[in-house]
Amino acid sequence: MPILRLAYSTLFLIALMAVFVLWSHVGGQNHLDLLPWWVKLGLGLAAAYCVVRATAASVAGDRAWNGHMVRWLGLALAVLAACGYATYYAHMNLEDSDDADQSQDTTISRSGIRLRLVHPREARTSCLRPSPTTP
Repeated sequence: MPILRLAYSTLFLIALMAVFVLWSHVGGQNHLDLLPWWVKLGLGLAAAYCVVRATAASVAGDRAWNGHMVRWLGLALAVLAACGYATYYAHMNLEDSDDADQSQDTTISRSGIRLRLVHPREARTSCLRPSPTTP
């Protein structure tokens, strides 16, 4: 049936979008961005494929909840768990450290010369003389 093939193709595309939206909301977009593209593509395609196969098994059987459908649904849940593990790995190992963003403590030495700020009217008369140093 060509119409059934079209329905499964449409379901695959919808499931693919749903997998990536769910993954970015649950795992966080920042962690998803840290993963290599081939991991995201492979896990996303596998999850969408399992959903389509579970639907096809449900349609092909006498009852909607049959053994083949449950097997494909279990495999889809296993792939989604692998997505969670990949996100956890990215959170623990691939995240940028905040050490580079923190400013380093530097010691600034202070010289014994003190300059006094003067109003422009007084500057003509004072000729930029340093103020006496006080301990």
